[in-house]
Amino acid sequence: MNKENAGVIYILTNPSFPEYVKIGYANDLTKRLKDLNRSECIPYAFRVFAVYEVNERLQDIAIHKMIDSINPNLRAIETFDGKKRKKEFYAMSADDAYAILETIATLSGTADRLHKMSPEGHEIIDEKLAEEIEAKTVYSEKSFFEKADETTKSLYEKLKAELLKFDGAFVEPKKLYIAFKATKNFADVEVQRHGLKVFINMSKGTLNDPDDITDDMSNKGHWGNGDYRVYINEDSDFDYIIGLIKQSYKANK
Repeated sequence: MNKENAGVIYILTNPSFPEYVKIGYANDLTKRLKDLNRSECIPYAFRVFAVYEVNERLQDIAIHKMIDSINPNLRAIETFDGKKRKKEFYAMSADDAYAILETIATLSGTADRLHKMSPEGHEIIDEKLAEEIEAKTVYSEKSFFEKADETTKSLYEKLKAELLKFDGAFVEPKKLYIAFKATKNFADVEVQRHGLKVFINMSKGTLNDPDDITDDMSNKGHWGNGDYRVYINEDSDFDYIIGLIKQSYKANK
């Protein structure tokens, strides 16, 4: 590694906003953390979830472009003074972000440069306190639709109407998804700008999906429950997807 240009791509987490991770580059990570944690506006400090050693500056830009090309809705964008600014925050779990770096490191033969960090000291206390506060917070469905288009809102209402036909089913909004429950969660919905991401709460190998439209999430970090994920958009086979979810309802009721 070229020591003159050496730095790291980092994944940072913060209990203040657990639904996001910060992915960026620093040639002095200690200084970067100190600068970030100087603000009194954030109740908890950032912590390092993982680092990937690189030998050129600003290689995180390539990773940003890759994530944006896969799903542009993940990146946090703010409007300030009439101008849009892309930030280093992504709406994904830390495990999902780590999986991206892990794939890059494996394909490039540099797995020895990737390191996952364990929380320690005040980081453990902060995360536990944030979890306790989260457990007491009440969420509503309305907050999930601020960035969704009208088609997505209609799709959700259509999906909700069908799932609430299941005996004993009810809706319970969480911070990161909307849960549909009977005795246990049988489906969890993440509202996207253009569509719905639905997690079906069944273990890998137990869902009968002859059309093979679901994604295997068994070895991927995600917020919803279950090992299966399916996207719903205006072109989806809606009735078929309801049938998949009904299997989960029967298994979890």
